[in-house]
Amino acid sequence: MDAFVVKLPRGKAGDGEGKRPRLEEHGPERPPPREIRADGLNCDYRILFGKAEADEIFQELEKEVEYFEDDLTKLHVFGTWHKIPRKKVTYGDPGLSYTYSGVTFHPKPWIPVLTRIRERVTSETGHTFNFVLINRYKDGLDHIGEHRDDEKELVPHSPIASVSFGACRDFVFRRWDRRGKGGMLAHGSLLLMKHPTNLYWYHSLPPRRKVLAPRVNLTFRQILPSAKQGDVQPSSGSEK
Repeated sequence: MDAFVVKLPRGKAGDGEGKRPRLEEHGPERPPPREIRADGLNCDYRILFGKAEADEIFQELEKEVEYFEDDLTKLHVFGTWHKIPRKKVTYGDPGLSYTYSGVTFHPKPWIPVLTRIRERVTSETGHTFNFVLINRYKDGLDHIGEHRDDEKELVPHSPIASVSFGACRDFVFRRWDRRGKGGMLAHGSLLLMKHPTNLYWYHSLPPRRKVLAPRVNLTFRQILPSAKQGDVQPSSGSEK
């Protein structure tokens, strides 16, 4: 993620942030999270798990996570149903639901490996999460298109914690009015996307033919209970 860059609208490169976001320097002990800042972009990036622990967790995820099948592997985009180029599943607290691109997901109960990751994320960030969306990319041809995580079920202004295991993959941010660039998400890393990032910036994981190994990504979220979801105004929606 050291090479992470974004492009801003013309005339916004004043304050020394230009094309390359400001990154925090390493401290004398454990490196602090690296800040990724631009106009409307507010993210922190860090290595959350060392390689040995990340390897162990990745193997557990490969054995224990049960992915959705059939209709839950399709998304409704611009009036057409598409089979997605990756596997996915949701886990979380009882009674929650999450809808995007025409499909409503009800989470499976937490399993130990996911609880372990969630507790580490909470300890590291100070934020709690009751839901996780897991995407598995079998190789570099599996990908996710440009989208924003702005569904109405999300607790307003709550962050999204993206934890990655397996192959390093390019991750691209683009502001809605400008083309963008990105950097690599490493094995065992955590990217914390904070408000207002998902109001202004799209993100994607583009295909990369040279990547042959699998990657598992977990995005931890704070979801409103179903009884309260109607109290929140609908968002512009995401195109995942």
